[in-house]
Amino acid sequence: MSINKNQIKRLEILAPAGGMESIYPAVRAGADAVYLGASGFSARSSAHNFTDEQLREAVEYCHLNGTAVHLACNTLVHDDEIDSAMKLIEYACSIGIDALIMQDLGLIRLVRQACPDMPVHGSTQLSVHTPAGVEHLYRLGLTRAVLSRELSKKEIEEIAKDSPIELEVFVHGALCMCVSGQCYFSAMLGSRSGNRGSCAQPCRLPFSVRGGTGHDLSLKDLSIIEHLRELEEMGIASAKIEGRMKRPEYVAAAVAACRQGLDEGSVSPELAEKLSSVFSRSGFTDGYYEGKIGSSMFGIRSKENVAAADSKIFASIHELYKKERQHIPVDFCLTVKEGEKSILTAADDDGSSFVSEGMIPEKAISTALNRERCEKSISKTGGTPFWMRSLSCDIGEGLSMPASALNTMRTACLNGLAEQRRKIRPAAFSGYERAQTDTRRHIRPKNYRVRFADDDISDDFLDSELIYVPLLTDDRRLNNLLDRGFAVAVEIPRGMFGAEKKIYRDMKRVQALGINEVLANNVGAVEMAKSLDMDIHGGFGLNLTNTESLKWAEKQGIMDTEVSFELTLEQISKLGGIIPLGMISMGRLPLMLTRNCPVQNDGKGCQYCTYAHTIRDRKGIEFPMMCGMTGCTEILNSVPLILADRTEEIRGIDFEVFRFSVENSVEKGENLRLYRQHSTPKDGFTRGLYYRGVE
Repeated sequence: MSINKNQIKRLEILAPAGGMESIYPAVRAGADAVYLGASGFSARSSAHNFTDEQLREAVEYCHLNGTAVHLACNTLVHDDEIDSAMKLIEYACSIGIDALIMQDLGLIRLVRQACPDMPVHGSTQLSVHTPAGVEHLYRLGLTRAVLSRELSKKEIEEIAKDSPIELEVFVHGALCMCVSGQCYFSAMLGSRSGNRGSCAQPCRLPFSVRGGTGHDLSLKDLSIIEHLRELEEMGIASAKIEGRMKRPEYVAAAVAACRQGLDEGSVSPELAEKLSSVFSRSGFTDGYYEGKIGSSMFGIRSKENVAAADSKIFASIHELYKKERQHIPVDFCLTVKEGEKSILTAADDDGSSFVSEGMIPEKAISTALNRERCEKSISKTGGTPFWMRSLSCDIGEGLSMPASALNTMRTACLNGLAEQRRKIRPAAFSGYERAQTDTRRHIRPKNYRVRFADDDISDDFLDSELIYVPLLTDDRRLNNLLDRGFAVAVEIPRGMFGAEKKIYRDMKRVQALGINEVLANNVGAVEMAKSLDMDIHGGFGLNLTNTESLKWAEKQGIMDTEVSFELTLEQISKLGGIIPLGMISMGRLPLMLTRNCPVQNDGKGCQYCTYAHTIRDRKGIEFPMMCGMTGCTEILNSVPLILADRTEEIRGIDFEVFRFSVENSVEKGENLRLYRQHSTPKDGFTRGLYYRGVE
């Protein structure tokens, strides 16, 4: 069901919780919702996360306070992990979790089968940054999309204008250099996959470009708290704070700042200083939101940043969550009649109510019971999340009862309300039907395809079954390739920030030339191609790692697809389904997709960028960079992937894909020769992750 924006009353403040110690600061500082992870399948596996018992405890406490709980199950899973992941989701349903945050397209497919009433939010790991991407999540039955952090205010407005589902925007916390879901840097360098929750954050180490900062992959933390009311006016549903691995004081300060910024329109200098002191990287940036991308966005965690939060700062932040936040209004009704037990009723706005019976009143000897005395006792709700909004009294004349009796009834009512609010309201979970694995369709004779970053394509590649060239290749060059006999498909850019309309026009342009096949690397690209009835080939950026995700691809009408290069050859060989599969077997693997090109840190700008650039790590190893025509830059691996001499070990695959990016004509020809002769390459290459896999 699509969202009626008129029903969105206030912007939700969504707080991170890496463990129980952060739940209390988040709730007491004013969060409307928290997001957290279980012991597995969370994109922050290094956070403390929650045991089953702690999850239940967190849900009960949050629901008592009117705070929603979102469970992050936002990692990619393998076939042998799916049942465990679904068991976790079944448990989440049983304890009343309010929403699931998910990335894996196969797991999403099963969740929509097993618990269709459970709200599912598309994780930022799905790389959704266009209206078409949001539309696709809507068609999958998701209720919210967590947008990419790199979007500008204008781009967020464009997406929000006609969004059929809720939108969530990061407003404070760490900024990854890479578009979430498209980073393979940690996986390639140390087998710790960001898509599996194990990122080692190598980007925070020294990486340098000529004329740069020396830490040219490390961005300052994001903060757009001053713009919360703008987001609310756009119709954004949720303002998300990053930081499940941060300490409780950070959570409290960030939530308090968001609460103040939203409620009062700005954050006080004192609170802003506390927030900056407790954690920052050379300050904060709103560069993406304001559309001011460049060197001012880069920063590191310096000694000064670490030392900024002293014991005095922490003590002052503790005051933000020392006591329960009294924010739940309660309406009381007191009846005191002669000869009858007194009755106190309490009701909240969520439909919970409780009735407490007290003593039979006595005849007043001196001072009769009146409303003022009753209100004084019943309004004492300290130590609870409740406050007395109203009190109606029906008190007989000349009656008396001690304050202790009124206190007892008040306590009983509040305890009863609390118990009702804590009560678990499970979501229905039924069975689900898994796609069979190890039952592959007939695999046709293996062929090869080539992805080119330019039009330097010799006739030696005419026997490839398909070539991919950039969508923005001009008509003359495309016609030349067609005239020479190539089977041509165009690659939709992985980064489409603000360029969706232009990309639509280019897709129609190539259709007019007779090219109706596209390579799609994200769900937005898939949705766009479907709307134009084009033939879709799935790319590695879709992050398909299990048979269920291949079933998703089949359901979308995707003709064939590359699988994730984070899978091992053994895992690939065991995939099920009927969709033809491919894998990248040659070329420099893309490690990052970034909207903030490190080269611009030299202060000269793109107009002076006249040569191929590299970025160098602290060991002197160089990684090439490729600028795209939609404002994004790919950072490539330092050495090429080559499996030419391992072809016999590749099973379950219908086609291999060669990715040519920085290679010249000679290198392209040499790589093709290696493939055809199954030759062992010279030094300076990698086998990727196909043998060592990822955590």
